[in-house]
Amino acid sequence: MVGGSCPLNTASLVLRLPFQGRWRAGNSPANRIPSHGTHLYGTTFAIDFLAVDELGHSAKRGWRSVLATESPEVFVGFGAPILAPASGIVVATIDGERDHEARRSQVALIPYALSQARRIREGVRSIAGNHVVIALEPTGPFVLIAHLQRGSLRVEIGSVVKVGEPIGSCGNSGNSTQPHVHVQVTDSTIWPTARGRPIVFERLQVDGGNWLPRNGETFTAS
Repeated sequence: MVGGSCPLNTASLVLRLPFQGRWRAGNSPANRIPSHGTHLYGTTFAIDFLAVDELGHSAKRGWRSVLATESPEVFVGFGAPILAPASGIVVATIDGERDHEARRSQVALIPYALSQARRIREGVRSIAGNHVVIALEPTGPFVLIAHLQRGSLRVEIGSVVKVGEPIGSCGNSGNSTQPHVHVQVTDSTIWPTARGRPIVFERLQVDGGNWLPRNGETFTAS
């Protein structure tokens, strides 16, 4: 592991879901830790969310979804408003990375997989793409919201944000094969040595408790 031992016994931080509507969880730490198969860049407890329609599809199927790349604009989530999952101060942003063509096709995923090592070497800009980092306290912890749409950020470094406030839109920038939102919490913004913190989400619309959706779990956020 990069950055020392994993804080598995650390209490989970409670966040609010950073969107509204129908979404599906992926790469969830409810299923495995580290959730993305690595502790690199503090991703130990990270989770991904994919917007879906009433049939559970992120976009309509066609020949391009089987054999080629697809425009990110055809996906349900592309451009969806993304909200601050917690209150704090914005301490880092990137806005300007392009939104890639999406890849659901196994054929199109091959060259993408072969370029993964290069993206990791290039660092957080190539991995997180357009993103916002919110410090919950001056020395952390820090909430990263990644893969936002280019040109969509509504905050800047030094902005004071309240939970639920719009911060940008869902995109397909960085290490992303289709438009989605990546959320993680770390103890630092020095990414090569940052350690992940466990998280759960408010479930106000159900029972007022907190929960962590499992891989493939589809739910409606309001």
